[in-house]
Amino acid sequence: MKLTFWGAARTVTGSMHLVELESGHKLLLDCGLFQGRREEAKQINGTFPAEASEIDAVLLSHAHIDHSGMLPGLYRAGFRGRVYATHATYDLCALMLLDSAHIQEKDAYFFNKNIRKKNEPKVTPLYTKDDAEGMLNLFVGVGYRQPFHPVEGCEVEYRDAGHILGSATMTLTVTEGGMEKRLGFTGDLGNPGRPILRDPQPMLPCDWLITESTYGGKVHEPADKAKEALADVVSRTAGRGGKVIIPAFAVGRTQELVYALDQLWNEERIPHIPVFVDSPLAVNVTGVFQTHPECYDRELLDYLMTDDDPFGFERLEYVRKAERSKQLNGMRVPMVIISASGMAEHGRILHHLRNNVEDPKSTVMIVGYQAEHTLGKRIVERRQEVKIFGQPHRLKAEVAVMNYFSAHADEPGLVGFIGDLDQDRLQTTFLVHGDIERQQKLEAALNDAGITDVAIPTRGETVEL
Repeated sequence: MKLTFWGAARTVTGSMHLVELESGHKLLLDCGLFQGRREEAKQINGTFPAEASEIDAVLLSHAHIDHSGMLPGLYRAGFRGRVYATHATYDLCALMLLDSAHIQEKDAYFFNKNIRKKNEPKVTPLYTKDDAEGMLNLFVGVGYRQPFHPVEGCEVEYRDAGHILGSATMTLTVTEGGMEKRLGFTGDLGNPGRPILRDPQPMLPCDWLITESTYGGKVHEPADKAKEALADVVSRTAGRGGKVIIPAFAVGRTQELVYALDQLWNEERIPHIPVFVDSPLAVNVTGVFQTHPECYDRELLDYLMTDDDPFGFERLEYVRKAERSKQLNGMRVPMVIISASGMAEHGRILHHLRNNVEDPKSTVMIVGYQAEHTLGKRIVERRQEVKIFGQPHRLKAEVAVMNYFSAHADEPGLVGFIGDLDQDRLQTTFLVHGDIERQQKLEAALNDAGITDVAIPTRGETVEL
């Protein structure tokens, strides 16, 4: 069995790894979209670790675009195998991949019409809605703790990763030459104690582990302070007549914010200002959340006994139509706008940022990890000037960075999760989905915990298992 690290190697985006069995079968673990500088992203997203038509199956950890967003591109390149995902992940991907294709097409059109210079070549979308629809026909839904066989000689089991709705860790049990080998993959591991979802479930023992490392060297602030911090930002910004602009992933982070605001509203801890979720995708995704209570944790199940709609309250409006979205920019009253994308790389959030980053009364609230070279990262760094749609804007708005809402395990969480595996069986732990500095810090922490065989692979590196 060979393992090739292709995406999210020494970076936090574009998750993709190739497993090649001795039988000749090829499996892809995730198929994510790389997000970053336009030219670099174009080059990385345009290549796969194997001929698409030769890949038998994709094992999908969850629906976030940096893990699933190149599936339509894989279909476009000739893939006709199967994509295995949990039922909730399939429901989310049915929305997200079509939305991503729409964004690809729309952003290419906008760039070519409004930004492209005379001598620049036209931008073409990575894939279209037709590609997304074709790929969705290849999905197979599976349940947690229900082993399945994507190819002969390989059994896979998903367990709840506690990261977003439907997220899964996975173990691949491969029989080759009469020997059983087991490879584990965390996907993105959840942060225990967060609302809405269950905590990560323990994985099966494995010989090799591929693990995310997003927050190596970091310890998250206590989750129970999240609501207090959110209430403070909303109240402070409203008090000076500004808007709170929140770039947030349509899946997971948006619902968590709405749930927290719902509680604060019921507790009368925030001013009575309008709150808008301005993302058609987030609106649809919230509907998916409402149909999968089997993923809820005990806290939310108990909360439902007193509030039958934890994702809605009196002043909350879900915005679908573009015309209504445009109206928000002309409204000069305090409000909260939650909009995708989470790293502020595309989508309606760009229009809200363009209209508010130069307003010192307003606040840009960052509630998730921001990859290098993204607009979200430049805002976190509080650069004096940021480019939006290719045009420079002075960053005069307050920037509030909240680590309370992280959906990823921090360093103690990762070390504890990996440490709970059978150490007599675990041979090598491969760190992916993290900047190199974070990975080196996690490696040192794992070494201190007695887990000494740790590797940090580079993109394209292949190892024999």
